[in-house]
Amino acid sequence: MRIAGVTIPDDKQLAYALPIIYGIGPTRAKDILSKAGVPFTKKGADLTSDEEQRVRALCEGYTIEGELRREIGANVKRLKDIRAWRGLRHERSLPVRNQRTKTNSRTRRGNVRKTMTSGRRTLEKT
Repeated sequence: MRIAGVTIPDDKQLAYALPIIYGIGPTRAKDILSKAGVPFTKKGADLTSDEEQRVRALCEGYTIEGELRREIGANVKRLKDIRAWRGLRHERSLPVRNQRTKTNSRTRRGNVRKTMTSGRRTLEKT
């Protein structure tokens, strides 16, 4: 089954297969399946064509995949263009939403650990 250009695996339960689509998480997947009247444990290969159409129609009712990526990219670009604080943080590849940067931002800044201990040791030895 294909939804929004993404192939949903036939061997997975739909509650776990639908979140493969960008913009659909576990909660939204269960909401879609309950509205479509499809059991959560049903697999993609076991769907009837009517059930498949209902799930596809409900999924495409949301902003997902390429459209969502474009929207998010446009939002970030707008923040950069107006020189907002969050836009500057995006430009510099730093944490955007008030996270601690002194010790916890290893993934955004790279695994850099600059400490003062190395400087003190050299002073003590001489």
